[in-house]
Formats: sequence, C-alpha cells, structure tokens
Amino acid sequence: MARHHSLVIFAIVALMAPVIASATEHVVGGDDGWALGVKYDEWAKDKQFFVGDTLVFKYKANAHNVYKVTGDQFKSCTVPSNNSLGSFTGNDTINLATSGTKWYICGINGHCDGGMKLKITVLDGAPAPAPTSASTLFAKATGFHVLLGVIFAIAALIMA
Repeated sequence: MARHHSLVIFAIVALMAPVIASATEHVVGGDDGWALGVKYDEWAKDKQFFVGDTLVFKYKANAHNVYKVTGDQFKSCTVPSNNSLGSFTGNDTINLATSGTKWYICGINGHCDGGMKLKITVLDGAPAPAPTSASTLFAKATGFHVLLGVIFAIAALIMA
C-alpha cells in the first residue's frame, strides 16, 4: 500500500513540475531595483506577467517601501492608512496569485509623485515558449515529465 501512495505522489509531482518551473521571478526595475529615477512604465512595457509569477522589490530598507494599492490610490499617490498593506524589508517578494491589473507605490513622502509607482497586468496561464533550441529542449523535457507521470499513474492504478 505504501508503494502505491509513493507512485501516486511521484506521478502528481511529475505532472506538476512543468507548471512550477514556468513561473518567473521579476526583479522590479532590473539592476536599478526599486528606486527614484527609474521609469517603471518603461521597465514593465516589454514584460508579460502571469499568475504564479513573483515580483521582487529590492531597495535600501528605511529609504523606500512598497504598498499594493487600488487604481485610484495609484493615480493620486495615496498611501493606505493600513500599514499591514505595506512591505518594508528592502527585499520584498509579492506573489501574483490572481489575474488583473495590479498597482504598487512607494509610500515615502514624494516618492510616488517622483515616479516610484508600478502598474502591471497579470494574465492567466503560462507564456508560450519562444522557438529556440533551448526552449525545444525544455519542451521535450516537459513532455517527458508528463509521459513519465502518466506511466506511473497508470502503474499505480493497476497495482491498486
């Protein structure tokens, strides 16, 4: 019986591996990080954000912070009165768990008005890989993972 459970767990992991591997970590602002003088609309314009991806805000703690805000708060650079909506570590990771438009600002006085604000659109699903030799190898590996998972799932059902 323990062997049956192991095969089922392995099959599930093998089937999920391609989905887990497709998430992307986006360091906001790239090498510049979360700072004054960075054009975040320019940084974000050529990127696609998907459910399951993460945003990483890197900055000097106490010099900046990150607040997730509404569209109206974004437009007016209004910092929420609830501090629990903010992040303050200097290395803040935000999981993009749902699709839709997301807004982030720095809550330090004058920073949002100075351009420290980010608006992105998060899409459902995973991006289609570009047709390169590296992505072809990844696609073959992903197909292998799925095939392996199906084989083990069938074997587990037969042995049950």
